[in-house]
Amino acid sequence: MGYPAICYLRSISGGGADWGKYRRSSLERNIARRRLPMKCQKVAFVLVALALTCTATFAQDQASAEARLKAHNIILPAPGKPVGNYVEWVRVGNLLYLAGHGPGKEWKGKGKVGKELTLEQGREAARDAGLQMLATVRDALGSLDKVKRVVSVLGMVNSAPGFWDQPKVIDGFSDLMTDVFGEAKGKGVRAAVGMAELPAGMPVEVEMIVEVNE
Repeated sequence: MGYPAICYLRSISGGGADWGKYRRSSLERNIARRRLPMKCQKVAFVLVALALTCTATFAQDQASAEARLKAHNIILPAPGKPVGNYVEWVRVGNLLYLAGHGPGKEWKGKGKVGKELTLEQGREAARDAGLQMLATVRDALGSLDKVKRVVSVLGMVNSAPGFWDQPKVIDGFSDLMTDVFGEAKGKGVRAAVGMAELPAGMPVEVEMIVEVNE
């Protein structure tokens, strides 16, 4: 047995200063030979498990956004229309800038999170704002599959005094983005801030910038 192999056996078996006896002892050689397969089996099992996990994660991230919508049974609403003197989106180069989006017209909850609405209701409002946003992205690009990644998110929460959980509220939006675009593409930089008021009593409003493939 070569010296590198001896060093490897020493490292995996925890051999100390007396390891030099290994080269002289046939008993130790036999023990080491029996230990090595067990060690190798454990290492191999861990490597296979990691490989399967990485493969599954890679496959999930490679799935198209439109396919993910179907897999999660998500149906997007009709894209909204501006309610003021602005446009819903502007594309500059390979960046798509999206105006502030709140929950859809059918969303009933209005007011401040932490007062009129609970944290969980705020999260649901943020998710609904995300559905409105995705509808606008699809309207702008023709398909969500053209989104290369989420670049930036600004989440604004209509907050009661003393309410500090704005990031947890905006997680409702961010979780939807990772469901649709995957972990790697669906996460960008983000700010989640509290507001004294939002238009029409909306609990949440979100802006987003995405990078486009083409």
